[in-house]
Amino acid sequence: MRIFSTLVLIWLVVGIFAAFQRGYFTTADDNCSDVGTIVVTVAAGPLNYFGANPTVECEAPEPPQPSE
Repeated sequence: MRIFSTLVLIWLVVGIFAAFQRGYFTTADDNCSDVGTIVVTVAAGPLNYFGANPTVECEAPEPPQPSE
């Protein structure tokens, strides 16, 4: 169990490093797309260095305009 925990920790550290290299932590915009992309990049971990480029596209619907 200790070996598995160590491997998961190393996997996530590599993912955080990949997200840092791509500049995901330097932007001031915090929206669902940016946060989702960071989470997916960290979760993908070392796969980022084999060509995986995870991104999340999400668009929130516009709220309805009040009628006059």
